[in-house]
Amino acid sequence: MNHARGSVFLLGAGGFIGRHLARRLAEDGHAVIAATRAPATFEHPGIRNVVGGWDDATQFARWLPGCAAAIHAASSSTPGSSDARPQLDGNLRTTLAMIEALQDTPSCRVLFLSSAGTLYGDRATPAAETDPIRPRSYHGAGKAAAEHFFQAWATQYEGTVTVLRPSNVFGPGQSARRGFGIIPTAFDCALHGTPLSIWDGSTVRDYLYVDDLLDLCAATIAHSFEPGAHVFNAAFGEGVTLDALIDRIDAVTGRPIERRYETARRVDVHTITADTTAARSAFGWSPAIDLDEGLHRTWQWYSTQA
Repeated sequence: MNHARGSVFLLGAGGFIGRHLARRLAEDGHAVIAATRAPATFEHPGIRNVVGGWDDATQFARWLPGCAAAIHAASSSTPGSSDARPQLDGNLRTTLAMIEALQDTPSCRVLFLSSAGTLYGDRATPAAETDPIRPRSYHGAGKAAAEHFFQAWATQYEGTVTVLRPSNVFGPGQSARRGFGIIPTAFDCALHGTPLSIWDGSTVRDYLYVDDLLDLCAATIAHSFEPGAHVFNAAFGEGVTLDALIDRIDAVTGRPIERRYETARRVDVHTITADTTAARSAFGWSPAIDLDEGLHRTWQWYSTQA
């Protein structure tokens, strides 16, 4: 089978990254089976929407045998939303159902979108894939558990799984939902003149424009890996404090945001950046859109769509 143009099962196709990824894969010539929990509309004719609860292996077993690759891009929690609420439904239960179905289709290669920002804990230097993972939030613990389950599947069934650990991904199409991305939340505040709640303006994060993540996802789908688990960080490579990020957003929008500082949350990592040497070496990949350009493109979309 031609892996570069095989059918792809995409779990979480209705989300911010999932919608972008479905379109990119279809434009690259893949037949995309876009799995969502609620009906969704996709404009490209190469995308077929399939709807289900995705908490039982039989639901996956209907679609996976005909696919060259399966992508797990679904998550229904964030570090904040999982605070004091470890979640099985909607997260790990779905992952385990998918893995159970994959036992019968080990030739279906897997891409799992994990997380760099929630796995490594506080880091004074950029985290490498070989560094110990120390999740601070239940959300991060769930990502770590999913990685281990996929690795166990690959080991037992001679499957192939690529794990991408993205930093904070942003771009057009990301809605302003509390806890699901500081950039669209800040843009919403700028647009409507409302104050922005900030827990700690000195926290440091790396922000990756969505198109750069899509390039890396496409590269992993096209790449021929040996069976086993292969882990790569996905980040721009620039640590930025939250206060500095809002300064740059103010400059892009021309509408300074009122900042209201609140007590820091126990689930939040203070400083985390990720080393991307492995992805750059394996795929010849490097991010093309810097933070300021990404903010400009995103504000152009947001200010015309909202």
